[in-house]
Amino acid sequence: MTGDNRIKLACQGVWKLFGNGEREFLSRHGDSVDDEALKRAGLIGAVRDVNLDIGEGEIFVIMGLSGSGKSTLVRCLSRLIEPTAGRILFNGEDLLAAREAELIDIRRHKMGMVFQHFALLPHLTVLGNVAFPLEVQGVARRERESRAREIIKLVGLEGRERYFPRELSGGQQQRVGIARSLAVEPELWFLDEPFSALDPLIRREMQDEFMRLQNVLHKTIVFITHDFDEAIRLADRIAIMKDGRVIQVGTPEELVIAPATDYVAEFTNHIPRAKVLTLGSIMRPSSSAAYAERFHADERVADVAVRFDAGNVYAVVNAGGDVVGEVTRDDLVEVFMGRRDG
Repeated sequence: MTGDNRIKLACQGVWKLFGNGEREFLSRHGDSVDDEALKRAGLIGAVRDVNLDIGEGEIFVIMGLSGSGKSTLVRCLSRLIEPTAGRILFNGEDLLAAREAELIDIRRHKMGMVFQHFALLPHLTVLGNVAFPLEVQGVARRERESRAREIIKLVGLEGRERYFPRELSGGQQQRVGIARSLAVEPELWFLDEPFSALDPLIRREMQDEFMRLQNVLHKTIVFITHDFDEAIRLADRIAIMKDGRVIQVGTPEELVIAPATDYVAEFTNHIPRAKVLTLGSIMRPSSSAAYAERFHADERVADVAVRFDAGNVYAVVNAGGDVVGEVTRDDLVEVFMGRRDG
């Protein structure tokens, strides 16, 4: 997240305990809660004292193994389930203080949600499914269908407006789910394992489609996954969870280069460094050499390596186009050989 990004969503000291007397338990123990205390009280600590800031326009990935608390956390963030304690701020306003009618209005107009199971309405066509949230809002038929057609085109399903879900492939059904969540033009987009039920090739295609959509729409996105390969493809930043706690937050590059714990290191040790390291992290100070080509500092080594020739020197530039360093093919080879870690 860049320093000038406005915070779109924040959680402060968020807990979610399951069991009887959970609020009284927390009031007695405060933040000093260990596994033994929870076990004695007959409670499950699904989310424990989580603090996060998510910037406007950011793709923020929350990941962890099954049971780590990531899906529970995202349901707390959207208030699909009630946190036991803490604050959740959306545009600076505490969602936990919102009345039921206010919360429904926020979900209908400002939040989009996509889950692993598509949950399409089988009796409605593609057009009907995508337009359905607008129908709930009371939008007139002509307007809601016009907007739905625009979104259907955006996700690559133009021409299939009259198809029913049973007539679509899994990837196409997920596109309908994505289109439906975008129909309300949400400010905040929650996606919980949206591609995990798809075959690997279709999953890769959907990741590409997701990135294309984000380049067009610039949404604030909270994306849940257990797959680190998927996370590094999509994320601006990643939060890794274990046993309900956030262990580390950082860019994919930061998590790989400087894991905070052995647990984080285990998540990242199988990832080829070339997939994660950027040119900015391996560049040397610029010289007066004539540069064969210019590359942005945030481009990843694996994505640009094929364009590098032996003997040439390449400029690394910042977002403003200023030269901030240089790299050669030998520098990239060092990364591929595992001899460079940024």
